[in-house]
Amino acid sequence: MFNLSVNNKPVKKILTIAAAVILILLAAAVFFGVKNYFNLQKKLRASEESLKIFKTNDKVLNFSKLFINDVLRAKNDVDFETRLRLEQAVREIDDKEILDKWQKFIDSKTESEAQENVKNLLEILVYKIKI
Repeated sequence: MFNLSVNNKPVKKILTIAAAVILILLAAAVFFGVKNYFNLQKKLRASEESLKIFKTNDKVLNFSKLFINDVLRAKNDVDFETRLRLEQAVREIDDKEILDKWQKFIDSKTESEAQENVKNLLEILVYKIKI
């Protein structure tokens, strides 16, 4: 009754169209999959950068709080343990400019030099915080 052989031109045409549609759908799926992959990669890089900024801000703020509470508000000389905590906190920030300003502060010879170096240190700390 029905002749479904491949030699039948209408069936061959339908199979060709079906194969073309399948290939087009497959190509679209691959295209959108790759596009989605690159979008996710871009979002991941942005998230990693945001996380890095957040961690740096947290370290800068942590050091700033320690410095203000333990140095600027100190009633007595700063003890060795406190200096060690501050040194460790400033090194955790891993920023050369901040470390240089810190080093200038701790190497201060006079009170007026120390005051100027404190201002410079606090200024760089504020500028390093990113919003």
